[in-house]
Amino acid sequence: MNPERQEAYLNLIERVLTCPNGQEPEVLSSCSDLIDAGFVQMLIQISASMAREGDEDTANFLVQLARLLGKSLGLSPDLMLAGYSSGQG
Repeated sequence: MNPERQEAYLNLIERVLTCPNGQEPEVLSSCSDLIDAGFVQMLIQISASMAREGDEDTANFLVQLARLLGKSLGLSPDLMLAGYSSGQG
C-alpha cells in the first residue's frame, strides 16, 4: 500500500471517529473512492491498536464498521480476521 493511500485511509478513519454521531455514512460516502479492501484492513489494524491501548469502545466500533464494509465489498471474513490477528501483538 502506498504511503499516500495509507495516509488517506488514516484521515478518513479520523473523520469517521470525530464526526457527529449518525453522520458516519455521509463521511464514508463522501470518500467512496477510498472504501476498498485496503481500507477495511486499515480499520482492523487501527481497531487492534485501540484495543491494546484500552479503548475498547472505539476498537469495537471500528471492527463493526470493517465487518459491515467488508460484507458490502464481498470480502472474505477470513481476510478481515487475518488483518486483525496480524495487527495484534
